[in-house]
Amino acid sequence: MIDGQLRTFSVNDLALLAAFAEVPREAFVEPSFVSFAYFDREVPALKGHGRQLLAPAPLGRLIQAARPQPGERALDVAGGSGYSASILARLGVQVTALETAEAGEGAKLLLAGQQGVETVNGDLPAGFAAKAPFDMILVNGAFEIWPEQLVAQLAEGGRLVGFDATFPAPKGVLIEKAGGATSRRVLFDAAAPRLDAFRRPLQFAF
Repeated sequence: MIDGQLRTFSVNDLALLAAFAEVPREAFVEPSFVSFAYFDREVPALKGHGRQLLAPAPLGRLIQAARPQPGERALDVAGGSGYSASILARLGVQVTALETAEAGEGAKLLLAGQQGVETVNGDLPAGFAAKAPFDMILVNGAFEIWPEQLVAQLAEGGRLVGFDATFPAPKGVLIEKAGGATSRRVLFDAAAPRLDAFRRPLQFAF
């Protein structure tokens, strides 16, 4: 995974690569998919009720683009069983892992007692205002609508990364807040699971 997927996809931050090496991805995957845990694909999260863990390469690129620093505060959104939250914690980040009650069952189990991580349940697009502002926010999937409330919870200089499906095809993006304004930069093209909570409302034509 490290040499065949992450490095070949321009993930070269040594601390981040070490974090990926330390976190056992198979522990966060549904048992029947453990043999696929290190494939370059999404896999069902443990007790995730349909939630998928992002493939390693695009996840690594997103985290690297967010430039997490030790001591920073991060919001990990829709991380399923907590794989991405565990990686961020290995980097010294204080993580709030936000999931729905059903999809977050695995995270409650696997992240219990892990230093630097708090698991919470709630409405994903609403973020978690009680712990805001955040230095970085990771959205583990594609959003078809602009994540307005998440962006509002960024600190000055904060970064949000995720997959923007407001384009015809999802793209990994970096959204930054500076001087009270936000900017968006496309990082790479990528297929990513679309998050139901961030789907565009259906339009009916008569």
